[in-house]
Amino acid sequence: MPDATHKIPFSGRIVMIGSGSIGQGVIPLLRQHIDMPADRVQVISANAGGREVMESHGVGFLEQTLTPGNYQDVLKPQLEAGDFLLNLSVDVSSVALVELAQAAGALYLDTCIEPWLGGYTDAKLSPSLRSNYALRETALKLKGHGKPTAVLTHGANPGLVSHFAKRALLNIAQDTGFAVERPKTREDWAALARDLGIKVIHVAERDTQVSDRPKEVGEFVNTWSVDGFIGEGCQPAEMGWGTHEKILPEDGAHHAFGSDAAIYLNRPGASVRVRTWTPLEGAFHGFLITHNESISLADFLTLKDSQGVAAYRPTVHYAYHPCDAAVNSMHELAGKNWVAQERHRLIVDEVTSGIDELGVLLCGHAKNAYWYGSQLSIEEARDLAPHNNATSLQVTAPVLAGMIWAMENPDRGVVEPEEMDHERVLELAGPYLGPVVGAYGDWTPLEGRETLFPEDLDRDDPWQFKNVRVI
Repeated sequence: MPDATHKIPFSGRIVMIGSGSIGQGVIPLLRQHIDMPADRVQVISANAGGREVMESHGVGFLEQTLTPGNYQDVLKPQLEAGDFLLNLSVDVSSVALVELAQAAGALYLDTCIEPWLGGYTDAKLSPSLRSNYALRETALKLKGHGKPTAVLTHGANPGLVSHFAKRALLNIAQDTGFAVERPKTREDWAALARDLGIKVIHVAERDTQVSDRPKEVGEFVNTWSVDGFIGEGCQPAEMGWGTHEKILPEDGAHHAFGSDAAIYLNRPGASVRVRTWTPLEGAFHGFLITHNESISLADFLTLKDSQGVAAYRPTVHYAYHPCDAAVNSMHELAGKNWVAQERHRLIVDEVTSGIDELGVLLCGHAKNAYWYGSQLSIEEARDLAPHNNATSLQVTAPVLAGMIWAMENPDRGVVEPEEMDHERVLELAGPYLGPVVGAYGDWTPLEGRETLFPEDLDRDDPWQFKNVRVI
């Protein structure tokens, strides 16, 4: 584990909700880098999983399921002004927790905007209202000045990848001879992306971690939260919708409210595949899983004309190839009409080899495509921090970084990753990310197409979504 040459002092308490793979993985980082007694950390979990890890670090552990009917009674006695509410749970409303934290005068951070149990799959709600777009619009209504900082969606992705995107834009500008100062405002960042010719941003991730124990029939295996992956895989596929796009997909739709920065498809994200590229894997197909950064980054990089109409916006979406056991698990889940397997297994200690190659792929500029991100192996992850695999450490490191940023900026109200100082976050998270590299490539989604069969392609613009989507 990297030495904590300068621990961040924190005089409050940390109340952490959830003790899954991310909760267990973040505890040693908090103990290493935040200067506070262990007995001022309280973990609240819906089950006993993680109790042994938490108690080995000297922190409190309370087994308690939070519901709309009891969360205030459970949490209010735990929180005072100056404390930190860290939400690493599933099935607990992020909006409810942000409201509670701000009323108490406490800081807040989560890794995604969660609804209450069942919110992702409630068939009584339209696909639009089951989307991350809708969750984000609700959370953004809490924005205001003079309140304690509440950092939304700050894990690996969403979170870290938005900081990668900013650094990637600056690297492309430098490498293409584009003279620019570091942007200071949202409009400055959007103008830079426009001027560089960025049409598409993929969060391109390939997880090659494997276990020596194969997936069994009726079992869902993953390198991070099984419940979290199933939940987002069953939500509608979503993406930030670029102004260069010519045709809305036949199964696509705009939302009838909010920023209009994104569209959704009338099908689960885990049923949609897209073409993408990373430096080590090369070209591959990934799931178009909905994630908040697809919406928030597209919104952040939007420029509007004098009439308020979007004049520039890139298409932004996730392109995720999880570990092979998770691919098989999701294939089995889809075959059961999205009814989840009863048995879940996280592979952390039992991973035998592999890496998680996670970054952003920016396409359409003068050098075609540029990937920037982390290539963290399981061996490096284990050397850097206990209770982590490569995937979880790419989440827990930016959780730590986001918490420290919030402690250093305690009165910013509700913020998204794009509104934070990317250099400070990368400085804090960087020691835990393994090789962080940038690589240019000549890949486009037209590469190798029509080798076996004719296809309906737009060869005039490789970066049209119809070329990226796998049909």
